[in-house]
Amino acid sequence: MTRFSSLLLALSVLLLPLRPAQGQPAERTSSLTVEQIMQAPETWIGDWPTNARWHESGQALYFNWNPGGDFPSDSLYKVSRSGGGAQKVSPAERRSNPPTFDGWHHGEHVYTDDFSRKVYAADGDLYLYNRETDTQTRLTDTPAREGNPRFGLEEDRVLFERDDNLFSVHLSTGQIRQLTDVQSGREPQEGAPSPRERFLEEQQLELFETLRERNEEEEQADEARERDREADDAPPPFYTGDAEVSALRMDPTERFVTIAQQSQPDAADPTQVIDYVTESGQADVRRARPKVGIPPGDFALHVQDLKRDTTIAVNLHQLPGAYDVPAYRQEQGAELDSSEAKRALYSYGPYWSADGDHGVLVVRADNNKDRWIARLDPETGDLTVLDRQHDTAWIGGPGISAYGGPGNVGWMPDGEHFYFQSEATGYSHLYTVDVETGETTQLTSGDFEVLDARLSQDGSTWTLTTNRHSPHQQHVERMPAGGGDITRLTQMTGTHDAVLSPDGTRLATLYSTTNQPADLYLKDATADADPARITESPTDEWAAYDWRMPELTRFEASDGVEVPAHVFRPDNPNGAAVFFVHGAGYLQNVLKDFPPYFREYMFHNMLTDLGYTVVDVDYRGSAGYGRDWRTAVYRHMGGRDLQDYVDAAKWVGDTYGIPAERRFIYGGSYGGFMTLMALFTEPEHFGGGAALRSVTDWAHYNDVYTSNILNTPQTDSLAYARSSPIYHAEGLEDPLLMPHGLVDTNVQPQDIFRLTQRLIELGKENWELAIYPVEGHGFEEPSSWTDEYRRIFELIQESVGPERPQN
Repeated sequence: MTRFSSLLLALSVLLLPLRPAQGQPAERTSSLTVEQIMQAPETWIGDWPTNARWHESGQALYFNWNPGGDFPSDSLYKVSRSGGGAQKVSPAERRSNPPTFDGWHHGEHVYTDDFSRKVYAADGDLYLYNRETDTQTRLTDTPAREGNPRFGLEEDRVLFERDDNLFSVHLSTGQIRQLTDVQSGREPQEGAPSPRERFLEEQQLELFETLRERNEEEEQADEARERDREADDAPPPFYTGDAEVSALRMDPTERFVTIAQQSQPDAADPTQVIDYVTESGQADVRRARPKVGIPPGDFALHVQDLKRDTTIAVNLHQLPGAYDVPAYRQEQGAELDSSEAKRALYSYGPYWSADGDHGVLVVRADNNKDRWIARLDPETGDLTVLDRQHDTAWIGGPGISAYGGPGNVGWMPDGEHFYFQSEATGYSHLYTVDVETGETTQLTSGDFEVLDARLSQDGSTWTLTTNRHSPHQQHVERMPAGGGDITRLTQMTGTHDAVLSPDGTRLATLYSTTNQPADLYLKDATADADPARITESPTDEWAAYDWRMPELTRFEASDGVEVPAHVFRPDNPNGAAVFFVHGAGYLQNVLKDFPPYFREYMFHNMLTDLGYTVVDVDYRGSAGYGRDWRTAVYRHMGGRDLQDYVDAAKWVGDTYGIPAERRFIYGGSYGGFMTLMALFTEPEHFGGGAALRSVTDWAHYNDVYTSNILNTPQTDSLAYARSSPIYHAEGLEDPLLMPHGLVDTNVQPQDIFRLTQRLIELGKENWELAIYPVEGHGFEEPSSWTDEYRRIFELIQESVGPERPQN
């Protein structure tokens, strides 16, 4: 390929004049421009509503919306449960922290047993809401941050957390009492006196009556303080040493306190990112996350028995499989009984039943290949396994989380069954387990994902969000608590982000389709009720363009699997194709939803106007298609996922007659990484590309994401070598643009600078680096977006489009 003109020069025009290609129409135009597409979305598209949530009374629905382009801090609206016009919330009401509904908390006692009152935290203070009288009482107003409130067993007090300790406030008297005494540092120790010191002390007491009297007075005072402490039922002290308190919980009977501690590993060295364009004129050095491969921090869980005044440590390694060596390490010949077989384990919870009879822990291994759900005996620290999910790759999926955390778990109202989600069948489904017998019941089943699940107030029904009807749509459904027939509540084709009213009778939906951003709808929570539209978000100017609904299709990959794709097909093809690669890896873009990449969606419409065929693919590793699809990139990113794009390129060639030299590939973040791998390892299938904010070496990315997929560099160096573009840069043949924000604390500038040096040393020519001094990982300034996509568009035109040199 010939070297393309420097992209670092400012472009004087937005859309370059098009030279006619052989056998093609002389000119194609679009009413869209890059500058128009990349301006602030609220100005051009119109602001669409987000974060819909019901008032706790269920009489009003709040949501964030900024149709007038006002300041985001003044963008709270509400609408009556019956519908009608949306009203802007007054500053006074907004500052009052109105109580909003986030689902019924069975077992957590955030509500009283009759659900008449709720306690909640907002802006670091505590509030009490009376649902019967629709009144709110502020319980605290302090500089300290109070959080995690719940009612005591008698419902006359509220328990809460402040400064790593538990407190209670009496609702009648206002008395605040400290329930735990967690202190940093180590317990003071009086060293045993040496024989010489003991002799001198005894001699002094024998010789001097005054010293004897003072000594007796001190002993009596100590005894009195201990009696007073016991009489006042003061909490016993607990010293955290060098660790931090990560979780503090008290069971409903207020007998047991669990204290989870975690220390940071010694080798967790932060990285640095430098901000050169600052108000002060001085460069600002920002500390950022460590690189992958840091050793796990120490974790410990203790239970204080306040009745017996004892503290025990819970040994998480009593769980079966705690010492299992991962399959990849066994393949490498790792000793099964070596010290490294003891994996770091972390727990979440315990989650107590409302009566305090049962406590359940969710335990995860640091390498994320196991998750246990176990019943805790707080008196002994013994654990009984209720469910173990193991994955030779890594634990993840909707309602489960790939990055630690408990996932979607909780209690059924009977206090005997605990619910959770698992990929045991290959798709994330909802289960319950009897905590006494260990009997597990699968509530949902099929080749679909349960994306969200919430219980009704009376515990009789689930409200589910699933992709049961299509992996490309999300609908809200209702199911009996024990499983059974599922009733679909939303009917319009597309994506429904819905919240049910507290009484379960009204449904608010943020509904969107591929070519329409979300708008708010209200309806009765029945299958046949018609939704009423509350907001009209798009501007007249934006709506005037006929935005395409791309063709949703599938092509057969080289392994025989049908892979989903969006195809934008031009009326007058120019013989070239652009492939877009979504970021994040585990994300879905072939979806009937207004895409998270809405700027790229508009850019693709412009390209299609100009004759380009545009394709994006839900490659292996994407969300929405189950466990096997999710983990197909294990130990080789840029393997099966990239092959899906190679297969897509071949399919486009066979279907539309577009040759390899006229195929352009681009994407950001993970999509930038995929672009680099495509041009470095499969250059014969593409004619150019743009890698935005791209990972170039996975050994320099973060731990929580990368170690799931590639393990760690020190234990699986092969996975890193074959997955990192920097090792394959010698394969570059086609024009490459690499835009990157200079204050990107996620994929850091060091990453792209290292690849730049590699390309220099390899003598590569067809590449350019574009740096954006004020931008992080996600660009914010319209001027930056415009400049970046002007450069991408110019490269498309020059490398594969009408302006490419003719042979």
